[in-house]
Amino acid sequence: MNTKIMEGLAGASTSMKLLNTPMRVYKEARLKGDTATMERAAGYVGGFAEKAEEYQAKAYKGMKEDAKEARKKAEAERLEAARRRKEEREELEKRIEEKQNENATGISGDGKESSNGNLQTGDITSGEEVHEGAENSIASTEPVMYTKTGEKQAKPDTITSVSFSV
Repeated sequence: MNTKIMEGLAGASTSMKLLNTPMRVYKEARLKGDTATMERAAGYVGGFAEKAEEYQAKAYKGMKEDAKEARKKAEAERLEAARRRKEEREELEKRIEEKQNENATGISGDGKESSNGNLQTGDITSGEEVHEGAENSIASTEPVMYTKTGEKQAKPDTITSVSFSV
């Protein structure tokens, strides 16, 4: 909230509160029939009402400026986000292109396929399982069940029995 809005709202509020006193005096003077006091009080009421309108206009102008600044800020943020997305996309495209070039030339590092199709991990160049005692290879898709202790459970029975007691 900018200063014009705060000043306008505070000024309008104060002017409206100050308006109550001459208005009360005007009403009392009207009951007594005192026209001179009524005119003087009406002059004060008019002055405070004009001040309140001025402050209201100032607050409205401040809100317009605040909205304009907010639109500019949102536009700048939107442009910045678009720029960042473009940079990320270009970086991703560059990485994809590098990967395609690596795959096309057969360049490989640890764990990547070489041009002859064998798995390379350290000094082992065959496509066999590296760990001893492992029963399933990496490419296996059979489900495996484990016990609570973390040991591999024997193949589960294909027939599942469920008992209910009521």
